Amino acid sequence: MFDNLSDKFDRAFSLLKGQGKITEVNIASTLKEIRRALLDADVNYNTAKEFTLSIKEKAMGADVLNSVKPGQMMIKLCHDELKDLMGGQMEGINLKDKPTIILMSGLQGSGKTTFTGKLGLWLKTKHNKRPLLVACDVYRPAAITQLEVVGKSIGVEVFSQPESKDPVSIAKAGVEFAKANGMNAIIIDTAGRLAIDEAMMAEIEEVKRAINPSETLFVVDAMTGQDAVNTAKTFNERLDFDGVVLTKLDGDTRGGAALSIKSIVNKPIKFIGTGEKMEALDIFYPERMADRILGMGDVVSLVERAQMQMDDAEAKRLERKMRKNTFDFDDFLKQIQQIKKMGSLKDVMGMIPGMGKVMKNTEIDDDAFKGIEALIRSMTVQERQDYTIIDMSRKKRIAKGTGVPVEDVNALIKQFVEMKKMMKLMSNKQNMMAMMKNLKNAGGVKR
Repeated sequence: MFDNLSDKFDRAFSLLKGQGKITEVNIASTLKEIRRALLDADVNYNTAKEFTLSIKEKAMGADVLNSVKPGQMMIKLCHDELKDLMGGQMEGINLKDKPTIILMSGLQGSGKTTFTGKLGLWLKTKHNKRPLLVACDVYRPAAITQLEVVGKSIGVEVFSQPESKDPVSIAKAGVEFAKANGMNAIIIDTAGRLAIDEAMMAEIEEVKRAINPSETLFVVDAMTGQDAVNTAKTFNERLDFDGVVLTKLDGDTRGGAALSIKSIVNKPIKFIGTGEKMEALDIFYPERMADRILGMGDVVSLVERAQMQMDDAEAKRLERKMRKNTFDFDDFLKQIQQIKKMGSLKDVMGMIPGMGKVMKNTEIDDDAFKGIEALIRSMTVQERQDYTIIDMSRKKRIAKGTGVPVEDVNALIKQFVEMKKMMKLMSNKQNMMAMMKNLKNAGGVKR
């Protein structure tokens, strides 16, 4: 997401290169490009217009006129404006109620059931909740079965009444079941409905009145662009929901919904779905998203994803091995498996400052590590623990066992040796601090 928008922002900023200061003349073409970039991303016209007018007012201020590098200042202004446009600050969901009841709403095919599972897993692992998923979609064939499959995959119980066709009574029964069984987070999965379907809209209003949820979330497919914003507005008029969930942000979407929805509906984006895996759920941080749009990466989210996949004991074990320089192919294999759990590889790479631009035209297969994993698994225990014993005859055996040329084995060993050097460097705290400082600078506003 946002690749095209990022490119167009870059082109707009380049118009100020070589300029001594920001003036009304030289800023006009830049703002025109920025407004065009937003409209191409399917941002609401009035929103795009107000965005550029606000930047112009701030850019023409006395402090900015004295800026040595107008291009850098324009990046900073756009960053702050993008952050504010998307809500300014992260807004979490209400988990204070006991039990917490969360009602899901949205259009057909928006990804509510999948997100229901993701949210259940997130509440279970991040907040130590005992969630219950309640199947209130009585219309879509196999909807209950789908939720049960999702629930089983994350180890969360699903409440359903297949014989009933009344979502209101099912929702109420689900809440009572949860209370009776000590479950403290209830997620109500409802049927997708069209905003123009009066009977269906009245039905979900009745469900909301019956269960009085702690939080009502509107789930929308980000790939629908401006239509998503218009639909959200209609749903909000009926349900007065608390927040928005944008799904399928890993798809080919222009990003208009993410940029427009807060200003049009005045409700925050609370979560984003970034893949099909149950772990592919992120809290929405406006500032971090602004960073990514402007090519600054998102190191904080990258670190958080990594921390989610590695427990403290494993982290300490790895640190000890790094300090002793005993990192081996078994450790390498474990690290690959951890990275794969972090989500789409292209999405992960995009979080590294500067890498979004490098990878923009590169397709990264999520199975890219399969060849490496196969080579490592073709090694003996001794070879994994000590790569220096891998002579030519061993290389030929490993290559033959994996069905690849010996050159691939050589390339893997070379990469591994380089990684060991990096691990050794990172084990030194002073070196680590210097690297982090350089990484931070790489993600700053300087171009």
